[in-house]
Amino acid sequence: MCWNKKFDGTKKSLVDKSHRPLSPHPNAHTEEELTWIKNYIRRNPNISLCELYGKLRTEKGYSRHACSLFRIVRKMKYPVNTEHHSKYIPKKYDTPTNIGIKWQMDIKVVPKQCYVGELPDKFYQYTIIDEASRERFIYPYKEQSSYSTINFVKRTIIYFGYKPEIIQTDNGQEFTYTRKTDKTHPLDTLLNSLGITHKLIKPRTPRHNGKVKRNHRNDQQRFYSYLKFYSYDDFKIQMKSYLKRSNNIPMQSLN
Repeated sequence: MCWNKKFDGTKKSLVDKSHRPLSPHPNAHTEEELTWIKNYIRRNPNISLCELYGKLRTEKGYSRHACSLFRIVRKMKYPVNTEHHSKYIPKKYDTPTNIGIKWQMDIKVVPKQCYVGELPDKFYQYTIIDEASRERFIYPYKEQSSYSTINFVKRTIIYFGYKPEIIQTDNGQEFTYTRKTDKTHPLDTLLNSLGITHKLIKPRTPRHNGKVKRNHRNDQQRFYSYLKFYSYDDFKIQMKSYLKRSNNIPMQSLN
């Protein structure tokens, strides 16, 4: 065994030594390429990694990947500017203090395992929450469409007994057109007729609708983890009961 060959009667001979290969890898940077990199950095110590990569490709015919250049520069311990973007620091969200100012609206897909009916079907939970009071209204639908959205908004206004100044949604097709068009979305048509402002959050930033998203997570834990229904009517009855229960759960954010 190799350990027997190393042993000379002392403990020091058994200490594990470096495993670095004695010969360079066949795909490693050549001495010529390393010289190019050193010369460019020596002439311009403030050069960025992107500029360095561009100069190597256009002037020296450097054919390696940019990540390979980054690794070798880091290994050589050169302080090259990698142009990292500053870490995003979320700003404090301006939550209204009076009810009726802003509602958040979103849709949750009902888990398939909750439905135990004979015929396969899909169900969706529409949710609107008042940002100030955290009171909300939920209602089930069998399709995720602009028709369901309009019907839900009308039901919500009847439930709350007032209209908000703003309704905030994401950029889903049931809330707005995803492509540029001269047409007016049916939801915008309804809200314009009611004098309500439709506010769209920034794409791919669900945290901007965080209150309704958090409620959907609570719904999963408190309701859908234990829910079993056999029909749409049965689902509506159970959701109505859960709505009354959830709106009476104390919240720390409201003291």
